[in-house]
Amino acid sequence: MEVNSDKLNAFMGKMVTEFGAAMNASLVLLGDKLGLYRTLAAKGPMNSSELASATGTAERYVREWLASQAASGYIEYDSASAKFSMLPEQAMALADEDSPVFLGAFGNVIASAFLDEPKISDAFKSGKGVGWNRRSECLFCGTARFFRTGYMHHLVQEWLPALDGVVDKLKRGAKVADVGCGHGVSTRLMAEAFPNSRFYGFDYHEGSIEAARKAATEAGLGDRVSFAVHSAKTYPAEGYDLVCFFDCLHDMGDPVGAIGHVRETMAKDGTCMLVEPFAGDRLEDNLNPVGRVYYAASTMICTPASLDQEVGLALGAQAGEARLRKVAREGGLTRFRRAAETPFNLILEARI
Repeated sequence: MEVNSDKLNAFMGKMVTEFGAAMNASLVLLGDKLGLYRTLAAKGPMNSSELASATGTAERYVREWLASQAASGYIEYDSASAKFSMLPEQAMALADEDSPVFLGAFGNVIASAFLDEPKISDAFKSGKGVGWNRRSECLFCGTARFFRTGYMHHLVQEWLPALDGVVDKLKRGAKVADVGCGHGVSTRLMAEAFPNSRFYGFDYHEGSIEAARKAATEAGLGDRVSFAVHSAKTYPAEGYDLVCFFDCLHDMGDPVGAIGHVRETMAKDGTCMLVEPFAGDRLEDNLNPVGRVYYAASTMICTPASLDQEVGLALGAQAGEARLRKVAREGGLTRFRRAAETPFNLILEARI
């Protein structure tokens, strides 16, 4: 095959960019963990000595970190003053955890992917799964922090109001199940917004439930929120007015069975809300930057998790609305619609 030199050079340029991004993912993790971004955003412009002093870190390491971040375009460097700073847009993405575009937590998720690579490589050869309970600890906190951004800025403000009649029920007092709740970020946000309702978080990972209970206690939510270790097919029946799955149905081995359990545990006029990664129904619809992130996460996290469970349907993180509609219908929820969306999520309403 004849090689086109222009195409080769363009591709090599892309690969150098990829190499730099991959190497700097670890430095984003460091900057987030050590407070380097937050301090620089709050107190900058600063040189390496000033930032090191302000964060209790070693200047020589900080000097190299700053250079890498400036080369990446994550921070700014002024050669006249030999100081570094952050633009407001950079600070929103990397230094402000309450920002609607915060991405500083992705370092934890990427770190877990590399730490767990030997397990995934073995799974590629055996075809077996890798359960959530076998993953590195940084995956759990990283996932919770990564999804917190979208939940905090969209869940109460847009997603719940997009569901038919749900907000009125929550205001009056409703029973809500948050299935696959993880660290309980979504559960707490709803409980804080609707004090007349009761919220029950369920997850089969015991460590996540422990973290959720601790966070709820610290938030002072009292007995309006409770968490228990249960799978999506074993949580207790309570006649729930709302059952939620936040970015987790595709991770389950038997999502049809999970929806079937929803039908059995939900009130007759109840609502099931599925929040899933944004995806089109065809592969070619998802060959874009968002799809790229989700396919990678699906390969390393979501698909192995599903294959470790019974049935092992392995929907993947890019299942798409049509496939999810089929799952809901097979589980007994025949009324199905897209209620809302963001660039990162589909919000789907399913009812009996």
